[in-house]
Amino acid sequence: MIRLKKKQIRVYELLAGLFVLTLIVSNIASTTIVAVGPLVFDAGTILFPLAYIVGDIVTEVYGYRKMRSLLYVGIMTLLLTMLTFWIVQLLPAASDWHNQAAYDATLGVVWRIVFASIAAIFVGELINSYLLALLKIKTKGKQLWYRLVGSSAVGSLVDTTLFSVLAFAGTLSGDAMLQLIITVFGIKMATEVILSPLTMKVIDRVKRHEQIDTYEKPASYLID
Repeated sequence: MIRLKKKQIRVYELLAGLFVLTLIVSNIASTTIVAVGPLVFDAGTILFPLAYIVGDIVTEVYGYRKMRSLLYVGIMTLLLTMLTFWIVQLLPAASDWHNQAAYDATLGVVWRIVFASIAAIFVGELINSYLLALLKIKTKGKQLWYRLVGSSAVGSLVDTTLFSVLAFAGTLSGDAMLQLIITVFGIKMATEVILSPLTMKVIDRVKRHEQIDTYEKPASYLID
């Protein structure tokens, strides 16, 4: 009789799955524009801040390089998802299936939006992780709240601005573009600040569970 040794699931594996899931679902949800009072924004904004929170946890516990590798996986998975949707969109629909228009409206791929999203996520999250890891060394691991909020503020601002410009330049007026950036950035940062006490508790628990607290100088190159 062969006994299989029970494998302990590391928290990193759960965080990685949550990060990738957040990227995919938030991009799908972004096809819907919602209005909450005077605020108009894409529905993906509701979930997307979770990607930055997970990124903060991974960087703080496991280090910049680990988060950078996870970001590569997330981007490739997102690209594969969008490529699959696009291929399905191109395939001829069955004669007795009459929902092609609905599919195109919800899951149809607009490559300008896809590449704008990928570029924004990549640059913004990389900056966020880099700053968080760098500040951890400079503060000797102290002032966690300020490091979390500060790095996310810079990363989110770059992310939101880059996506808005790449995705909507030429289709929105300057005032509408600015309003969109301010609204989405405000929602992201409000979520980050409101959830920051919980984020800090999770970080502490994960460090204790994994018995790891990584201090490393962020890499100067994308691959090293």
